[in-house]
Amino acid sequence: MHAVQNTTLLLASRNRKKLREIAELLNGLDVTLVSAADFPEAPEVEETGRTFAENAALKAGTVAAATGHWTIADDSGLAVDALDGAPGVYSARYAGEQSNDRQNNEKLLAQLRDVPDERRGAQFVCCLALADPAGAIRLHVEGRCRGQLLHEPRGQNGFGYDPLFWIPEYRKTFAELTLTAKSVLSHRARAFEKLLGRLAGVLAESK
Repeated sequence: MHAVQNTTLLLASRNRKKLREIAELLNGLDVTLVSAADFPEAPEVEETGRTFAENAALKAGTVAAATGHWTIADDSGLAVDALDGAPGVYSARYAGEQSNDRQNNEKLLAQLRDVPDERRGAQFVCCLALADPAGAIRLHVEGRCRGQLLHEPRGQNGFGYDPLFWIPEYRKTFAELTLTAKSVLSHRARAFEKLLGRLAGVLAESK
């Protein structure tokens, strides 16, 4: 693997919980992960893409071009079998543009009220895009994790739909798992596993 020295990697998100989770996933690479919240010039990017991949690329490219930094962006969400893949790209704003995690979870539970356990399958999807300082997309990968949705939230860790997303093999929700366990099996972890195999080489080539 190529060596990467002192590379600043900007995360195109202001979500501090997501920053901590991704920093853990990048542990071992000599990169400094910073948040878009630390860059006043980093724009809020409207997620107008029709897919997770389109939104990830849009965010990474736009923020990189505005800041002049290598930028990584993810677009991730929940796809529910019984809802034909919804909430999908609208996961973060399922209950409305200004909705929070609690409101989104409440709407999801209401939508699934009459759905039996055997039909409550779902998957988390994560698409990652890496943009160079000029805004060109240099890498794109995807990770998925299957599970089931509970009838009520469990656990205090994580964010988003984590308290409802049950992993049968672990008999826990994402919100009950430790960060270490989640960093192995989550959709984001699986996407980053693919990314890490190529990230160092791409960054090293730019030196």
